[in-house]
Amino acid sequence: MKTLLLFLATATILSAAKPTLEGPLTPFLGKPKLDTQVLFDGERFSNIVVALDGTLVATWGSKNIQVRRSQDGGKTWGPIIPVTKGIHAGGTTVDEKTCDILLFAHPVHPPRNGETAPRSLFRSQDQGKTWKKVDAQFPKDANGYIPSLHMSEHGITLRHCQHEGRLIRPARVYRKSPERYSTAVYSDDHGKAWLPSQPVPIQGCGEGNLLELSNGQLLYTARRSFFAEGQELRHQRHYALSKDGGQTWENPAFFKTLPDGPRYRGKKGRGANYNGHFGMHAGFIRLPVQGRDILLYSNADHDGHERQKLTIWGSFDAGKTWPIQRLIAPGPGAYSSLAAGRPNTPSEGEIYLQYEYGEGKQLYKGCRIATFNLSWLLKGQPTGDGKLPDWLK
Repeated sequence: MKTLLLFLATATILSAAKPTLEGPLTPFLGKPKLDTQVLFDGERFSNIVVALDGTLVATWGSKNIQVRRSQDGGKTWGPIIPVTKGIHAGGTTVDEKTCDILLFAHPVHPPRNGETAPRSLFRSQDQGKTWKKVDAQFPKDANGYIPSLHMSEHGITLRHCQHEGRLIRPARVYRKSPERYSTAVYSDDHGKAWLPSQPVPIQGCGEGNLLELSNGQLLYTARRSFFAEGQELRHQRHYALSKDGGQTWENPAFFKTLPDGPRYRGKKGRGANYNGHFGMHAGFIRLPVQGRDILLYSNADHDGHERQKLTIWGSFDAGKTWPIQRLIAPGPGAYSSLAAGRPNTPSEGEIYLQYEYGEGKQLYKGCRIATFNLSWLLKGQPTGDGKLPDWLK
């Protein structure tokens, strides 16, 4: 009897210690709120992730990779933690099995001819306080290229089906515009070896984002930088799906409401920040709400070619419709990254947007962090693409 009681007590303790990955919707609602702070000065490229204990880890840098942490849900932030020299390679990933955080860097911007880009992987085992460079393998893909990692949204840990525990992050192969493509790299051994997926079947794309839906499918979006001669120059964001844990991608399409960065797609260059046919790197997440596929997307909502008017869009049906949007930064703003608070931690119910901001004619002044909740977004403007579900009212 004593042995049985000891076993049950031990099981209870272990169960209590295991983090809750998904929770109720209620913490994301309540009184609408928005707060913004400056996190970093100068440089570029952000990824924001939330450790399993709720610690926020903001990563940044185009010359010096740096980290800042918050342990109170984003109210206050600790000092800058230097990690390495180089350019942020995106894909910062929380391993939800080991609690480690993985951070990727390239020493310089990857070449645009398909050549292998050197890269470094850093691991933190203390929620971003310290970082150690570790070895990792990145084999060639089916086309003979080792995918580059810069720039992408953060990676994720898969939670469903036979691939539960897999780490996966967006990647890309730099080539001339018609030949470049998005892909993903994934690891089933906690980041020691990263296998490449098949290319995402959208011509000329890169700077990807991916998330896992509640049914186990993966949804991948990417910035598009090439359209074939005579093809419509779409400003909408493209996407594809995976049913096998990110090994292959299918059913390419586009979100009719979501812009792929500034909407201008003409051939005439205007201004210092002309982007031509190019979109812009975006933020993309699913809120950790059990039984719901609430997705958020961040990008510029501007009819011209300038990077400004960063906006958040919300979907409540796994991306089929996007009925609500709200402006978060009216001035110059560029690349962004989204993360959501974890249940039963100081971050619970919060949503975080880390983004590049500017002032006046200076586009890249530094990095801000916006903290808001779903109620704040729901006070935004209807897009006409579907309606808010009854369970939100």
